[in-house]
Amino acid sequence: MARILVTGGAGYVGSVCSTQLLAKGNHVEVVDDLSSGHRDAVPSGAKFHHFDISDRARLAALLNTQSFDMVFHFAAKALIAESVSNPGVFFDSNVASGISMLETLRAHGIRNFVFSSTAAVYGTPTVVPTPEEHPTEPVNSYGESKLMLERVLKWYASAYGWSVLAFRYFNACGGSDDWGERHEPETHIIPLLLQTASGRLSSFDVYGCDYPTSDGTCQRDYVHVLDIAEAHILAMQNVEHGQFRAYNIGTGQSHSVKEVHRAAEKITGKRIEIRLLERRPGDPAALCASPHRLVDELGWKPTNSNLSNILAGAWKWEQHQSNQMLREIAARR
Repeated sequence: MARILVTGGAGYVGSVCSTQLLAKGNHVEVVDDLSSGHRDAVPSGAKFHHFDISDRARLAALLNTQSFDMVFHFAAKALIAESVSNPGVFFDSNVASGISMLETLRAHGIRNFVFSSTAAVYGTPTVVPTPEEHPTEPVNSYGESKLMLERVLKWYASAYGWSVLAFRYFNACGGSDDWGERHEPETHIIPLLLQTASGRLSSFDVYGCDYPTSDGTCQRDYVHVLDIAEAHILAMQNVEHGQFRAYNIGTGQSHSVKEVHRAAEKITGKRIEIRLLERRPGDPAALCASPHRLVDELGWKPTNSNLSNILAGAWKWEQHQSNQMLREIAARR
C-alpha cells in the first residue's frame, strides 16, 4: 500500500483518480481549496484537507504529521478563455503557488511527483498525431503556465533527484451514474452536447465549419478519465529518481465536432439542436496525441476510451444531474 497525497482531488480528474487509487488499496489524502472542485466528489475513503496548496504553513503542518510516498498534483486553474483575458491569475495559481508547494514538499523529503499537465503546451501542432518531442509553443497562458511548471520540475529532478512524470492530457471525458464533469462555467463539448439533449440548454454551439478537416469542424482526441487514472497508477510502478519524463495521454485517434454530435444523438436517442457560428480565435483544426511513449514505456492501454462508451457514461451522469435539478425545482414550489 502506498500513501498518496492528491492535490485538486475534489476536481473531475483528481477525484476519479483518488477513487481508483483507493480501489487498489492505497491510502489517499486530498488537499483542495474547493475554488472549482466539489466536496462531495472526494471519495469517502480519502481524508480531506481544505486549504490552498500555496499555504505553506498548512501544508507543512500536514506533512509534519503524515508521510507520503508520492504526490499527484491536479490542482490548477484551467479555463482557456479566462487564461487569455486574465493571465496573471493563471501564473499566480499554476506557477507561483505550484513552486511554493514544491518547496514545502522538498523541505519534507518528498521526491516522487506526478504532474497533471496538458496538450495545451504544444500550442498549434504542426504534426498530428503529436509526439512528446514536438516543439512546445503554447498559445494561451494556461498552456504556458503548465509548461513553466514542467520546466521547474525538470530542474527539481536533475538538481534534487526527484522522480517526475508529467502527463499531458488531451480531452479528458467520461462519466457514470454517480460522477462526471461539473464545471462552472461548462466549456467542454461532451457535457454541453448532453445538456442540450436533456433540455438544460436550447442548442449546442459549433464554432467554425471551414477547418481543413474531413467535415470542416475541429477534430479532437478524447480519452476516458478512467484511462487517465490508470496511467497514474502505472506511474507508481515507474519511479526513477533524477528523471523527468513527459507522456501524452490520448488515444491516437481524433473525432470531429460533427462526429461527436451524431454519436451523442445516437446514444441519447434525442435530436440535439446546433448553432453554426464563426471560428473562435486560437482553436487548432486538429489535436491528437501520439501515445506510443506511454504505451511502450509504461504498458498503458486506453481500454475505456471508445467514443460510444465515453458518451454512454457521460449521458448517465447528465441524466442524474438533470433529474436532481428537477427535484430541487419541485421542492422549492
